[in-house]
Amino acid sequence: MRGQKTDIAFKDVNWKSLLTLIPYLLEFRARIFVALLCLVGAKLASVGMPFILKHIVDHMDDKGATEILTVPLGLLVAYGVVRFSNVIFGELRDSLFGRVTERAMRRVGLKVFKHLHAMDLDFHLNRRTGGLSRDIERGVSGISFLMRFMVFNIGPTLLEIAMVVGLLLMNYRPAFALIVVAAVVAYVGWSVVATEWRTRFIRMANQAESATSTRAVDSLMNYETVKYFTNEEYESRMYDADLENWETARRKNRLTLFALNSGQSLVIAGSMTAAMVLAAMDVSSGRMTLGDFVLINAFMMQIFMPLNLLGFVYREMKGSMANIEKMFDLLAMKPDVAEVDGAPPIKVTGGSIEFRNVSFHYHPDRPILKNINFRIGAHEKVAVVGSSGAGKSTLLKLLFRFYDASAGEILLDGVNIRDVSLRSLRAQIGVVPQDTVLFNTSILENVRYGRIDASDADVMSAIKRAHLDAFIAGLPEGVNTLVGERGLKLSGGEKQRVAIARTLLKQPPILVFDEATSSLDSKSEQSILLALREVAAAHTSLAIAHRLSTIVDADKILVLDNGEIVEQGNHHELLAFGGKYAQLWQLQLKSA
Repeated sequence: MRGQKTDIAFKDVNWKSLLTLIPYLLEFRARIFVALLCLVGAKLASVGMPFILKHIVDHMDDKGATEILTVPLGLLVAYGVVRFSNVIFGELRDSLFGRVTERAMRRVGLKVFKHLHAMDLDFHLNRRTGGLSRDIERGVSGISFLMRFMVFNIGPTLLEIAMVVGLLLMNYRPAFALIVVAAVVAYVGWSVVATEWRTRFIRMANQAESATSTRAVDSLMNYETVKYFTNEEYESRMYDADLENWETARRKNRLTLFALNSGQSLVIAGSMTAAMVLAAMDVSSGRMTLGDFVLINAFMMQIFMPLNLLGFVYREMKGSMANIEKMFDLLAMKPDVAEVDGAPPIKVTGGSIEFRNVSFHYHPDRPILKNINFRIGAHEKVAVVGSSGAGKSTLLKLLFRFYDASAGEILLDGVNIRDVSLRSLRAQIGVVPQDTVLFNTSILENVRYGRIDASDADVMSAIKRAHLDAFIAGLPEGVNTLVGERGLKLSGGEKQRVAIARTLLKQPPILVFDEATSSLDSKSEQSILLALREVAAAHTSLAIAHRLSTIVDADKILVLDNGEIVEQGNHHELLAFGGKYAQLWQLQLKSA
């Protein structure tokens, strides 16, 4: 099965999956240490404020309400300093750790991007770009949230609760500490149960959002096709159906959030009321001062502020985990086409190609190629012809290792292509595909993509050799003309000439042409064929051809039928043989 997950598949994200974040934290050890010091300072200031407030109130109560000005200025100043310290230490902590989270987002995003490019063609053919993009975006954002709040909210909040409970036990009767502990247990318990319940609705909302994004991207990328068949209303209905699923999932998500928040608010209100009633009774009986009453109130409020945040963090953390599930799944997947450990690079000197007993299938019940054997000598030109579905383009995909052969081996200069690094193999092969897709940038940069370090002069030379210069000369912005998304502003023939120029710029020892002139008119085709013949003279070339007139000069022509080579020879030999190739030639002559 293609794209199998490894043993660390994250069907249900667990805490072990978060260990992958540790290396990103360790990159900034000093910054994190200073941020932790700021955290400790903020918590000490937070716990100290109620005590200062107690002494202020007790002093005012002793002196009387009319003698407010006699309150020691030191206490008032200390209260202001401690409150400011609590805020400023928190801001410093967030600023220091912000660099860590931003770098982690960059590192993880790049890792996923590289991983997706390392996946095989089959993976990408079965993926939807819009949904994949949303999964990555949500996953990276989710990691940022988890790193920030797990490090600086969950642990510190539990520490602050423990400090407050300890202070209440030391200074007041145990009932106050018991109220706090019971409230925390009830609050956390309800938060966990309710959050687990609503996490599935978060997943539903995410799936629905990915589906709507995929639908929108697919429809807009196929704008012309929609117009050709006047299916705007159909596309709108399908998009609205996805939006309806999203709306339903969001409604369930919102209602479960209401239930969660209501339960948390009930716990907070009940525990604070119980603590205030108990404190009021102790003040009335003389066991506590008015300042103690204010301290208890401040502590209860102080406990539930971070506790409320803890509920939010846990809730959002579960949501973030749901968001990063798919991204972890992507990282856990391994491509079927992979190089062996320590695979050496290949450097093609001669450029000979050999297919030895090669068979291939996507599914065992449907073979595509059957025991293919042929050899292309260095600097030879070999063409492959045959009817649609015969397996011609599959030969190119196997040579480029988009897929691995089901049986047999493919050799370059006598070296099995499975034994060398993929990057070095693909660097030796230049491909002009039948369906050229361009980047949404200028013609100049699209051609330069063949060799990104090429000078403008080299790019212009490749453009001239591909007979693209006359077309460019007629454009107002010349080579700086933007080609549009996927090159939609250019005709099929113009895009194909850009692809040819790009391959010529790459200057590989092996050239592969997959219907390289299929979108050109007869005049352009002849001029480009002349250029390709000049270029191919110093290269090994393999051409997939539909128009037989374009490959009559090939050193050898392979006739593929139903996945097997049924004939081979040069143009004249095959015509004299009077077989399948001769039939195809006669059919094309009649249709010319």
